[in-house]
Amino acid sequence: MTTSRIAARVRRIKPSPSTSAADRANELRRQGKSIVNLVVGEPDFDTPAHIRQAAAAAIENGATRYTLMAGTVELRQAIVAKLERENGLHYAMDEIIATNGAKSAIYNALAVTLEPGDEVIVPAPYWVSYPDMVIACEGVPVTVACPESSGFKLQPAQLEAAITPRTRWLLINSPSNPTGASYTADEYRALAEVLARHPQVMVMTDDIYEHIRFDGQKTPHILAVAPALRERTLVVNGVSKTYAMTGWRIGYVAGPVDLVRALDTLLSQSAGNCCSVSQAAAAAAMNGDQRFVTDSVAIYKQRRDRTLALVNAIEGLSCATPPGAFYLYVNCAGLIGKTTPAGKTLAEDGDVVMYLLESQGVAVVAGTAYGLSPYFRLSIATSIETLEEGCTRIARAVAELH
Repeated sequence: MTTSRIAARVRRIKPSPSTSAADRANELRRQGKSIVNLVVGEPDFDTPAHIRQAAAAAIENGATRYTLMAGTVELRQAIVAKLERENGLHYAMDEIIATNGAKSAIYNALAVTLEPGDEVIVPAPYWVSYPDMVIACEGVPVTVACPESSGFKLQPAQLEAAITPRTRWLLINSPSNPTGASYTADEYRALAEVLARHPQVMVMTDDIYEHIRFDGQKTPHILAVAPALRERTLVVNGVSKTYAMTGWRIGYVAGPVDLVRALDTLLSQSAGNCCSVSQAAAAAAMNGDQRFVTDSVAIYKQRRDRTLALVNAIEGLSCATPPGAFYLYVNCAGLIGKTTPAGKTLAEDGDVVMYLLESQGVAVVAGTAYGLSPYFRLSIATSIETLEEGCTRIARAVAELH
């Protein structure tokens, strides 16, 4: 019998499906094929100039050494001010820690709290990494399907039914990747009433898309409507999506001191502090001129509206209007059971996605990756011209089915 030298906890998880889809699209492009890549979930804008200049100044001023594990005083002060100004949440400096991206924050928060077999409630559709991060920390992801008919949002009765004595966390992402679904204050209040009956359940809020909203409303926070949850809630956010800073790798956590200290301990023995230059840039982003945020959201909205109209004009496809984030979660149920020109039957959304890629060179991600089928996700974080070309190709591919 051969034994793997890779640990079981790693063998249980799979590579990120969105990363795999992007890699496949890039491989086909290297082969000379014309590919319209609608996979990547990152802003296509440059980081604003004043943020880049703050990073350059940090380098010139010698801010290139280790920082405090929790982050520089300047960055944490900026986070404290941001949470108060924008979310109405009040945190002290020792309740804040900066991390190497929000992804690292979520993974490490799970790592410091989960015992083997502990359960994490993950509403589906979910960001692809949530279940595998839980599994990597020897927890059990409990996925709860939230259908389009309920706005892709977790209902109080579903939450109540999913909670067991082993439930450790509820993960909430609003606005959501992949659907853009956004909880209202009243919806949060109703979920909080359920949580009040189950004091062992902690809440992790992934707020990374909070500013990318198309209805002109501020994104409510569950802690603003249910402050009683504060001592069992971790607020996770970062600068990547709001300020087009995906490569700078700065996320952060705000929460109870014991959880933040545990994160500090684990990170001090694993990743170490975040990049000092990136921390200076992130502080400038939060403290500085916010016009880029409203300008970029206006552009995303134009792209959303145009792409929605094109997708919904294709027979067999439909898409609900996402109130936030920069994705469309396209219902492709009307294509299931159809046959390609090559004679292959499309049995599930993964087949649809492969057909679009192989026949027309359009790269999107199958709904199976997000826990709810039959759908596919396309990113609108690219130019209108690219989106129009992608939709033209998708329409051509669909027209050739029978």
